[in-house]
Amino acid sequence: MSTKVTQGILISARARYEAEQSDPKAGRFLFSYRIRIENRSERQVRLLSRHWEIVDSLAARRTVDGPGVVGETPLLAPGEQFAYTSHCDLRSGFGRMSGHYTMEVTEDGQRFEVEIPAFELLAPVAAN
Repeated sequence: MSTKVTQGILISARARYEAEQSDPKAGRFLFSYRIRIENRSERQVRLLSRHWEIVDSLAARRTVDGPGVVGETPLLAPGEQFAYTSHCDLRSGFGRMSGHYTMEVTEDGQRFEVEIPAFELLAPVAAN
């Protein structure tokens, strides 16, 4: 598991290879990942958007930007957490994801970026 704290917001990330939904011979490797966002600050914050950098050992780097996560813009009071699961497909069995969330302090509208720690997307050797 990869973890990182930025301005009191803890991000934890864990990836898993989804063998039953992958087809290595066709160059399709599917990974799921679970993200937990914990507000350890004294301020209430809302997650506004996401930015991902996806590195695939056999393909060009991809960038993904969008509002919220999994269709939500979670509001987190101090001490609260939000977790979600999503997925990423690669052409190879090895890659990496990292990025950031844009958060907003609800009381004053201040925006800041929270780093998503890099985590590996790694298929078992037998899958390659």
